[in-house]
Amino acid sequence: MDYTAKLDEAIERLHEEGRYRTFIDIERRKGNFPHARWRRPDGTEQPITVWCGNDYLGMGQHPVVLDAMHEAVDATGAGSGGTRNISGTTIYHKRLEAELADLHGKEAALLFTSAYIANDATLSTLPKLFPGLIIYSDELNHASMIEGVRRNGGAKRIFRHNDVEHLRELLAADDPDAPKLIAFESVYSMDGDFGPVEAICDLADEFGALTYIDEVHAVGMYGPRGAGVAERDRLMHRIDIINGTLAKAYGVMGGYIASSARMCDAVRSYAPGFIFTTSLPPAVAAGAAASVAHLKRDHALREKHQTQAKILKTRLKGMGLPLIDHGSHIVPVIVGDPVHTKQLSDMLLEGYGIYVQPINFPTVPRGTERLRFTPSPVHGPDEMDTLIHAMDELWSQCALNRAEMTG
Repeated sequence: MDYTAKLDEAIERLHEEGRYRTFIDIERRKGNFPHARWRRPDGTEQPITVWCGNDYLGMGQHPVVLDAMHEAVDATGAGSGGTRNISGTTIYHKRLEAELADLHGKEAALLFTSAYIANDATLSTLPKLFPGLIIYSDELNHASMIEGVRRNGGAKRIFRHNDVEHLRELLAADDPDAPKLIAFESVYSMDGDFGPVEAICDLADEFGALTYIDEVHAVGMYGPRGAGVAERDRLMHRIDIINGTLAKAYGVMGGYIASSARMCDAVRSYAPGFIFTTSLPPAVAAGAAASVAHLKRDHALREKHQTQAKILKTRLKGMGLPLIDHGSHIVPVIVGDPVHTKQLSDMLLEGYGIYVQPINFPTVPRGTERLRFTPSPVHGPDEMDTLIHAMDELWSQCALNRAEMTG
């Protein structure tokens, strides 16, 4: 076999479909987010404004976080030096897990190198702990959840997105004595819609199932202390396992689960994705702990973030752009064609200094390709005006549809 030719064919298919992805080399400037510099392929640089980052609150630039990381680097050096079982557990890791357990009102938390690994490792391990486990998974769950469910070797059922009645049918059709777990998200990041948390908890109680919620796009941003949608809706006590990230609203890196002490102990003892992975650098854990602690108290930052999202959505709707609005902080504008989406992204970057990455299949279904904006508290009126002006001009220039979408 000509392996090189096969690789060329695979890459060429992406080019033909208009969904080949390119990296945009950017240099963030401390204290100046969302402004950055784009290093062009020819080596020249251009100032840009980042409108698609996951550092939702700008905590990656916050002095509280940076001071904690500097202090930890000076005290401990760079890396952790091992897995959590072999020399890689420090006071910084334990402190962070304690902050996260407190955040979610759980007995314990378990730290992973990313929320992807936390989902994958936990969901693929649970059938070892509960033989015969059936996992019921929302069809739009994140790839990390899908991979964990797929790899666990147990039974799985896929229910239609946010369709509680379909979930009920699936639960009712299975052996009432079989162990069960319902896996879903609180905020689905591509459309920005919310999961029916309370209704799913009611079904879990009725059918004796465990609940597993991914709060990755909600932690830090919803609830009185930033614990997510389940906290906002006063439902945390009804969730058995909460998954979250430290790489979005908290501005650093890493993922975790929060649950009972027994659950965390069992997962850490059986999950290969935890056992055989080098732990996060102490400085990263220190920065994350500082960020979590700060956002438990900083209500104003969360409120400003929601206000910014509402302002952007209102202004985009005012121009008749096809916007999906489910009331969350995520602002998806539908283009509906992969080539056009990439072209718009390129034109915004090169012509206006606005960086928003095109979102194409398989991240979203074909025909729903989009630009996904993530406004933050540090996007000011000038940045907002520039974006609105650019979108209005390009939408007219490209003769794109202005019929509004609401979901």
